[in-house]
Amino acid sequence: MTRQKVLFIGGTGRISAHCVDAALARNFEVFVLNRGQTAMRPVAGGAQYIKGDARDPASLRAAVKGMDFDVVVNFVAFNAADVTVDLDIFRGHTGQYVFISSASAYQTPPRHLPVLESTPLHNPVWKYSQDKIAAEDVLVKAYRDESFPITIVRPSHTYDRGSVPMVGQWTSMERMRQGKPVIVHGDGSSLWTLTHARDFAKGFAGLLANPYAYGESYHITSDEAPNWNAIVRMLADAAGVDDPKIVHVPSDAIALADRGWGDALLGDMGHSIYFDNSKLKNLVPEFVCTTPFVQGAREIVAWFDANPEWKIIDTAKDETMDWLAQTYAPRAR
Repeated sequence: MTRQKVLFIGGTGRISAHCVDAALARNFEVFVLNRGQTAMRPVAGGAQYIKGDARDPASLRAAVKGMDFDVVVNFVAFNAADVTVDLDIFRGHTGQYVFISSASAYQTPPRHLPVLESTPLHNPVWKYSQDKIAAEDVLVKAYRDESFPITIVRPSHTYDRGSVPMVGQWTSMERMRQGKPVIVHGDGSSLWTLTHARDFAKGFAGLLANPYAYGESYHITSDEAPNWNAIVRMLADAAGVDDPKIVHVPSDAIALADRGWGDALLGDMGHSIYFDNSKLKNLVPEFVCTTPFVQGAREIVAWFDANPEWKIIDTAKDETMDWLAQTYAPRAR
C-alpha cells in the first residue's frame, strides 16, 4: 500500500517537530521543508528534507516543483499574503492544506467560557492574531468558492522541553534562581491553558488526510488551566527555588513599559481562558493529554540544565523586569 505523503513547511519548531514525529509514527511519508537553520530541534530521522525558504515564493515553488502531496501543513504562514502564495503553489497539488492559526484569534477578551470552535474570531489588540484571522478568511473563501480542501488548527500556548512558557524564555527562570523578582501580570489569578507539544501532536496527527476534517477548524489544547501564580510556582519548584519572589503588575502598566509584551498580554495571555475540545475528541478519540504542567516544568528545567548554551538571557526584558519590580513591588508600611 502506498504511503500518504505529508509536507511540513517548517517542521523543526516547538510544535511542528512533535507533529512530524507523530506523522511518522502513523506511517506517513513525511517531507520537511525549511531553510535548514534550526539547531535546537533537527529534522526528525525518517523524514525527507527539502531545502527551501517559505518566505520566498520563488524558492518555495522551485523546492516542490513536480511534487504532489496528500497533505501540506504550513507552520510558518502568518498572514493573508502567506496563504495566498500557498494557494497559488499547491492548488491541484495537495489533497488537504492545513493552516496553523492561533487560539488568540478567538474573541478577546472572551465573553463566554469555555471557548468553542464556534466562538467568534475577533482580536482588537494584537496584530499577530489579526493577521491569522485574515489568513483564515482567505482560506475559508477558497474552500467555499472552489472546494479547496482546508483544515484550520488553532493552538493555544503550546510548549515543549526547549521552551519556557514565560516572557523572555529562560530569563525569568534565571531571575528566580538568582533570587530576583519575577513579573506576573494582574494579580496572578487568571487561568491559562498550557499544552505540551507531544500531546498536541496526538490530536493533530489524527486530522491529517482525514476527509472529515476538510473545511473544518479545530483547537487542540489541554484541559488543564492553572492560574499564573501556580504556573510560576511549578516552574520555580522544578528549578529548585522554594519561594519565588513574585511581583504583580497590571497588564496596562506592562504594555506601557514594553509594547510587544503588552500586546501579547492584552491580546491574549492576560485573559482567563480554557477550551472545550469535544469537537476534536469526537473525531480523534485517541487525543488524550497525559503531560500535566508540573511534569512539563520539570522536563523544561532538566533540558535547559543539560543544555546550558540555550540559557539565553534577554537583556532588554531583564532590564524591563528590574524596572517593573522596583516600581510595583509592595512597600513596607
